Amino acid sequence: MEEKIKWPNGAKCAVMLSFDIDGETLFVEGPDGADWYYPRSVSYGRYGPNRGTWHILDVLDRKKVPATFFVPGRTASRYPELIRAIGEAGHEIGCHGYDHELFSEFTIDEQRDIILRAQNEIKNITGKSFKGFRTPSGDPTPETSTLCKELGMIYSSSMRGDDRPYRTIINGQESDFIEIPAKWELDDYPQLSYDFFPAMPISLDRLQGYHLTLENWKREFDGYYKYGYHFVIMCHPQVIGTPGKIVILEELIAYIKSFPDVWFATGSEIAQWWQNNY
Repeated sequence: MEEKIKWPNGAKCAVMLSFDIDGETLFVEGPDGADWYYPRSVSYGRYGPNRGTWHILDVLDRKKVPATFFVPGRTASRYPELIRAIGEAGHEIGCHGYDHELFSEFTIDEQRDIILRAQNEIKNITGKSFKGFRTPSGDPTPETSTLCKELGMIYSSSMRGDDRPYRTIINGQESDFIEIPAKWELDDYPQLSYDFFPAMPISLDRLQGYHLTLENWKREFDGYYKYGYHFVIMCHPQVIGTPGKIVILEELIAYIKSFPDVWFATGSEIAQWWQNNY
């Protein structure tokens, strides 16, 4: 039988609330490099930093829980007041590329330039460096974790293949660079996004019912709590941050808080705990 994870202070499971503030970066350049600058779609991206993230920050403040925000460097440069507010509220800011690039299309030296450029933007605004990374637009390359570690980061939250944090294999050996996997079913985009250009979801099918999404996420939490794993919700302010959908987040947090011995933590807190104990 698998040994239960020993979380801090006897907690039965860990919860990482995470948000990717993509801003306009998703809507001004397509995967083929072509400019997509369509005002209506770009305005959908702008909604995230202009309105949605502020709604999220309000919920987090009222619920007294920490979160991790993954931010492209260009988004940070366009919305420094928002980035400062996130930091001042005690939340973590992680790396999400500079222009929400598809990392698998870049050499390791190009990836380094992207991360350093994003790092400079965040450090100029907050005075702090990234501790965590989430790959934007799909898969990183096998070398990306090595690069993140080299640049001073301690974790990634990009993979899908486990319910527990784990030590990343670098040069054939377990390292102290921690992966905190997330899952698609705990991502708000497949459930709740709807846009015409680019088509999101591709099928442009009907949205999942809000009560069904909340119910799905509650049942997922039940499972993670039962087995003592880490529960990572992965949301986007332009999606979950609307006046109607923000209620899903608020009710989910209230549901989780109704359970005893839950550790709400940032990505770096989980990674540091894992480094020190596993």
